[in-house]
Amino acid sequence: MTVRLMQGNIACAEAALAAGCRFYAGYPITPSSEIAEHLARRLPEVGGAYIQMEDEIASIAAVIGGSVGGLKAMTATSGPGFSLMQENIGYAAMAEVPCVVVDVQRTGPSTGLPTSPAQGDMMQARWGTHGDHPIIALSPSSVREAFDLTVQAFNFAEAYRTPVLLMMDEVVGHMRERVELPEQVSVLERPGTDVPSDWYYPYEAGGADVPPLVPFGMGFRYHITGLFHDRSGFPTERVDEINPWLQRVFAKIERNLERIQLYTLDEVEGARTLVVAYGATARAARHAVLMARARRHKVGLVKLQTIWPFPVDVLAELAHGVRTVVVPEMNLGQIALEVERVVGRAKVRRVNRADGQMMTPHEILTAIEEH
Repeated sequence: MTVRLMQGNIACAEAALAAGCRFYAGYPITPSSEIAEHLARRLPEVGGAYIQMEDEIASIAAVIGGSVGGLKAMTATSGPGFSLMQENIGYAAMAEVPCVVVDVQRTGPSTGLPTSPAQGDMMQARWGTHGDHPIIALSPSSVREAFDLTVQAFNFAEAYRTPVLLMMDEVVGHMRERVELPEQVSVLERPGTDVPSDWYYPYEAGGADVPPLVPFGMGFRYHITGLFHDRSGFPTERVDEINPWLQRVFAKIERNLERIQLYTLDEVEGARTLVVAYGATARAARHAVLMARARRHKVGLVKLQTIWPFPVDVLAELAHGVRTVVVPEMNLGQIALEVERVVGRAKVRRVNRADGQMMTPHEILTAIEEH
């Protein structure tokens, strides 16, 4: 282990390098700019490439191109830039192009408070693009988790051939903590194929859920489009080709929920109150739970690391026998909507702030003790 004092954004950048990222295209925006600044220096040192694009639309387009060319690719942004990227995130989902998009959230809407924390992009992460497709979105609550979940984001992107979103927030992005970083990380490389180039179809899974993606320039000629496509990648309007594609793209996520849905549990067995939190708010929630236990309240904590796909079955099971579920978040109740949908008879108490200020433990404690 290497012990360092490290900022969350720098941990994210270093994790990307450790995961094999060799291409970054982006546009500077607070509070994510440190990721771009760090990778602008570090990527050339490891044989990678950094490009500052003219805007966020071009950034995600270049990332998609870099990935199709065979490089693990990433970009980072914040709320306004995340909005601009939505169309091409949908393109990456349709074309099944692996890539990582980091959103270091700030207070909005619009320009909002550029240097203040928020968690207001969580629903946009799931529903920001049009049409039906699954998405994977992760949320770290510490500098070490910023490192670990960035590596995981790249592994998920390669394993399931999909864009993956890392939903940080300004607090995690800018805080500095003492972290112990591993000397090596588990890295998943993009699977290749042993079929001859003339037999290769980029969207034929051969009985699996995820077809291999061979980089352009390797002698395998194929087509990529944002339209519904056949196994060759060419546009189609045939229902017997569209429906199997839809079923496969959703199945590759739904059949692997146990691997994708990451969370931690703290004394949830026998709890009468459950606190469900994520990101920087989970830090305040942890302190509130400790204070509540000191006052003899039976309180459990669920810290979500995977936000999408939402852990419906996990929370439904944990909610059995629980009277109250407290959901603190730095927005006006986005993930609380999902919790309300799945916890059955348990009463859901929202604790919300959207004014650019960090959630405090006492705000959460008040909700825990409310009768």
